[in-house]
Amino acid sequence: MRGASIVPMSTELLPSVEIETAPNPDASVIWLHGLGADGNDFVPIVPELGLAPAPAVRFVFPHAPVRPVTINNGMRMRAWYDISAADLQNRADLAGVRQSQALVEALIEREKARGVASARIVLAGFSQGGAIALYTGLRHAQRLAGVIALSTYLVAADRLASEAGAANRGLPIFMAHGTADPIVRYAWGEASCRTLEAAGYPVEWHSYGMPHSVCMEEIAALGAWLRRAW
Repeated sequence: MRGASIVPMSTELLPSVEIETAPNPDASVIWLHGLGADGNDFVPIVPELGLAPAPAVRFVFPHAPVRPVTINNGMRMRAWYDISAADLQNRADLAGVRQSQALVEALIEREKARGVASARIVLAGFSQGGAIALYTGLRHAQRLAGVIALSTYLVAADRLASEAGAANRGLPIFMAHGTADPIVRYAWGEASCRTLEAAGYPVEWHSYGMPHSVCMEEIAALGAWLRRAW
């Protein structure tokens, strides 16, 4: 995107890459990468989204903490939470999920301190990052603009009714998933979508004939959804 600039970051929060589509952003997207990647993973997508010059948007791509991941033989890597089992019910370490929720909440507060209203902040993520974006966005105390959840699933679906934040009831959600995903099963994404819809959340669901990845058609649909978010 012409005019986009990478902005130096403070060391007080999660280290991140930031891109501003124009000066003085008044909208933000906090985008969380997947297991073993880092904040640079989705930076190249920004110019492909086809966003207009206005509003000016700040994209924040944080790096997850480094931690051992049980399912990967305890190897240390960037991860939003530990994964101890391959099945959906036991997949996510809830203590780690809540730790990452707090880290994302801190990033939201920083955006608000920089003049971006909560209702103009989108949480986005891929795979593990998408799970944290959903978990945090559905529980956030102030209204957000929406959540983008790519190739992911709903963590602690059985707790949603009791833990969901009142301010984000009916929060717009964009979900997309590859039908040939061998890592986060397509059925998990579909089931998560149905759970969210049953709870009253408007979900825009997209499926693509791809594995655990993204495709240009998906990015185009995502860009169109973002242009409506603000």
